[in-house]
Amino acid sequence: MSERATADFWFDPLCPFAWATSRWMLEVEKVREVDVKWHVMSLSVLNEGRDLPQDYRDLMDRGWGPVRVVIAARELHGEKHVKPLYDAMGAQIHYKKEKDYSVVIEKALAEVGLPADLAKYATSDEYDEQLRASHSEGISKVGEDVGTPVVAFNDTAFFGPVITRVPTGEDAGKLWDGTLLVSSNPYFFELKRTRTESPQFDV
Repeated sequence: MSERATADFWFDPLCPFAWATSRWMLEVEKVREVDVKWHVMSLSVLNEGRDLPQDYRDLMDRGWGPVRVVIAARELHGEKHVKPLYDAMGAQIHYKKEKDYSVVIEKALAEVGLPADLAKYATSDEYDEQLRASHSEGISKVGEDVGTPVVAFNDTAFFGPVITRVPTGEDAGKLWDGTLLVSSNPYFFELKRTRTESPQFDV
């Protein structure tokens, strides 16, 4: 058996594209010798000071809550809770379409068995330094003009891939192989086409 490698994945629970890519990475773990380590980045941090449409600005203002709670859980209870809490929050947001992030946080904490009082950190800046550090670690690998998700593997880091359906089995593995192939070229920067749909999830 070959030794398994590690890929680092930066996410914001709000982002449907990060959610789709994260579910793909779970499939990749099944068919390639790679394990994923999960990290927080923040669209709210990324968009600080930017001129945004009001509805997106409102979303960014609310978006501090989930990432702050994940970071607080990591700081107070350990790294092992980052992925389960992301899974639980993401399921509430992207499968159950829950738009009240206080409800998302409450249900996610209960699902993973973490103390309910962690919810208070959604409106606290106590761990914002750690949040910003985690965010900066990811975004520094790809640049400020992209968002979430960010994936780093060996000496390669990239934004995306942006997908709207989650490939499974060997299809997931082939997409991983191709992504690594193009992103490992130091002179490759972008490959894009017009997106015709939003992420679609099978629950």
